[in-house]
Parts: sequence; C-alpha cells; structure tokens
Amino acid sequence: MALRLRNGTEVVIRPIRPGDKAMLARGMAALSPRSARLRFLAPKDHLTLSELRYLTEVDDIDHYALVAVLAEDPSSLAGVGRWVRDAERPADAEVAVVVADCLQGEGLGTALGEALADGARTRGIARFTALMLPENTAAQRLFAHISGRLSTRVEGGTYELVADLAA
Repeated sequence: MALRLRNGTEVVIRPIRPGDKAMLARGMAALSPRSARLRFLAPKDHLTLSELRYLTEVDDIDHYALVAVLAEDPSSLAGVGRWVRDAERPADAEVAVVVADCLQGEGLGTALGEALADGARTRGIARFTALMLPENTAAQRLFAHISGRLSTRVEGGTYELVADLAA
C-alpha cells in the first residue's frame, strides 16, 4: 500500500519479510533513546540476532507484522508494526508500532495501526492489547483512533490499553 504522509514523504507499507533483518537492525539503531524506551518500555539500543529472527520470521496468522519503507529508498525503514496473538485468549493480540523519529506525527503510526487492525479482524482477532508507559500519548491516540471502545488498566508504572476491534 502506497501512502503520502502529511509532510509529503511517500512510503510503502508491506508485510515484513525474513530478508528485512538488516533494515530492522539499522532502523532500531537509528531510533532516539526516548523512542526506543517508549516502544520497549526500557532503554534499548540494538536487537539481538534472536530478536531479529523472531521479529522478521512471522507466520501471518498468530504473528503478523508490517513495515513501512521509503518509496524512494525501499531499504530505509520508516516504521514497523506488529501484533502477536495471545495463546490463552486467541481473540486477543498484543500490538506494537514504532515510527522513525523524523516521521513521527506525520500519520504513519495511524496508517500502520489501521492496517494492523484490518489484518487482525480478518484473522479472528477482536481486541488489541498493549503495555505502554503513561507518557506515550502517541500510542494512546492511536488506540483511540482505531477503536471507539477502550479500557485502560494501570499496572505499576505502565498502562495496559485494550481496544475493541469491532468492525
């Protein structure tokens, strides 16, 4: 899916592939410490080989992931989003989205969230859950955008958001 962001940048959203490991590693290394902490709930500056394998070798049924790449340079990661089905509650999936710092606030996170929700609905997912830090207002806005029915539970220093994905 081709998309023009608010700032005019053109991106392509597509399924992640095993060959995206190097691009994902570069994208992670380019994230600001703040963006990495908001995504992983703790400081993180790189992905291990095991993590790269897990994040790129998905089955598209229980683990679904999309990447956004720059249209003019498809080897440059603009963002990534994924959901993983809960084995104990198969209608639920944990979701996460991260956007390159230079493209935050341009609509890419919303586009990834909508595409993830569409993919989830077609695979029998009824709810997204996410753990996030209270200051991650962008993720909270994304959840509000993709669902009219949200619930929030505060657990320690994190929020758990649950979004109903009813069509």
